[in-house]
Amino acid sequence: MRLVFAALGAMLLTTAAAQADDCANAQDQATMDKCSAKAFAEADKKLNADFREIEKRLGDDAKAKHLLVHAQRAWIAFRDAECAFNASGVDGGSAYPMVYSECQAALTNQRVKDFRTYLSCEEGDMSCPVPAQ
Repeated sequence: MRLVFAALGAMLLTTAAAQADDCANAQDQATMDKCSAKAFAEADKKLNADFREIEKRLGDDAKAKHLLVHAQRAWIAFRDAECAFNASGVDGGSAYPMVYSECQAALTNQRVKDFRTYLSCEEGDMSCPVPAQ
């Protein structure tokens, strides 16, 4: 019985490794779509964590938090509109989800860089809206 569980465990590890490797060697559109969606999800996860950290650092500053939320909502609207335009050349095609997700991931990763700049401001930097930690 232990041998069966060991074999199942090895199969699961092999399958997980193969799935991770699928993105590096994607050969079909479905896999490329899945991988680009995964890349966007990972970027979005980082963005949300950084957003929460910025909110935390803003503390009780309701005006600054309101401005942050307003800016982020506007940025999301821009990102999604820009990516719809960016992917419009393949609209209706099987590559649309991949192109759209790749655009979302790229813009989201840029926003993460922007947030990380805010999060690493030096004490006394008057051009930084986020207090130093």
